[in-house]
Amino acid sequence: MKKVGIVSCYFKNNYGSALQAYATQKVLDDNGIENETIEIEHNVDFKKGKRAYYISQITNFHFIKEKLGMVKLKFDKMVNKQLGENIAIRNKKYKEFRQEFRLSKPMDSYKELTSYAKENYNHVIVGSDQLWLPVNVVADYYTLTWVPDDINKISLATSFGIHNIDTKYKTKYQNFLSRINYLSTREQSGVALIKKMTGKDAKLACDPTLLLSKEEWEELIPEKPMIETPYIFCYFLGKNIEHRKFAERLKAKTGCKIVSINHADEYVSYSDVFADIIPYDVGPKEWINLIKNAEYVCTDSFHGTVFSLIFNKIFFDFRRYASNSKMSTNSRLDSLLEVMSVPKNRILSGKEDVEQVLTNTIDYDKVNKRLQVVREDTKRWLFFALGKDRNNET
Repeated sequence: MKKVGIVSCYFKNNYGSALQAYATQKVLDDNGIENETIEIEHNVDFKKGKRAYYISQITNFHFIKEKLGMVKLKFDKMVNKQLGENIAIRNKKYKEFRQEFRLSKPMDSYKELTSYAKENYNHVIVGSDQLWLPVNVVADYYTLTWVPDDINKISLATSFGIHNIDTKYKTKYQNFLSRINYLSTREQSGVALIKKMTGKDAKLACDPTLLLSKEEWEELIPEKPMIETPYIFCYFLGKNIEHRKFAERLKAKTGCKIVSINHADEYVSYSDVFADIIPYDVGPKEWINLIKNAEYVCTDSFHGTVFSLIFNKIFFDFRRYASNSKMSTNSRLDSLLEVMSVPKNRILSGKEDVEQVLTNTIDYDKVNKRLQVVREDTKRWLFFALGKDRNNET
């Protein structure tokens, strides 16, 4: 019997990537829909495609500038033995979490993947995360161009990560988007892009992590708090020092310690200065535990915000990118807060007065009601796309 193939970035050492992939699998499992996540971690064609994109960007100043931090982190891990050992501990926790996935056999090429899909799948779902960034479109996996025409193709809340498509890639975007039978994206800007490029009306869907309730996530994570003392949980992917200084002022005001996940995307030396507790034995399950049990959350992460909302935390958001950055992915945060009926005053620069900001409360009764509506709306759309309940399309 044929099943659903899931195309996701489950193998990346990133909390959001791992958890949205897990949530997609669990939603299908919970509704009796047979599925598996496609294993392409060592796919030669995928790697060649990404390499080709990186080579094409060698003269792109903005791209190189944004990627320098990641390159530097790799160098720092080699030079700083303790840093390398610490990050290895974290990577081991990611590897452990991958045991949660039910994987297909490894697919070493797109030709092999096409043949396997033809024999085993009646639907293929891609999503969510920033899978339609130009690098991934050039690599041509998350585009589903390798999926045979007669297999149903669905995008579940797939994000472009950017709000404008470079002219030289527009035809490629138009071609793969036009082949997908059911299109949904998690940002309003993505809906607009799809309409502009294809004329299609895409669904504005919520990220898969929002499809699971607080109680469902609690079943996955360690029950006991990782940190017993009251704390501010900081998860910063960017390098802005002002964001960390805000957390320091919040600590001075509240008396809470700062717990920080450091050097996730790039090495930021100040992170080792401002934090009181720096755990590295933190995989996706432990990461959720740290958010759930925090007094406050400070983050520039989309999924850091998502789980703060799920667990009704007092959180403060920060923009990872400057508003004029050509590499900015800020729109996904704006769209999330808008959809969840959260005021934009949750997004800070880092220079704000802590006492004043603490007076800005979140109406979680309103947020929770809105979340339930969005969650059920996206599920109805997904099951309709899978042919499970064609009378309830939204």
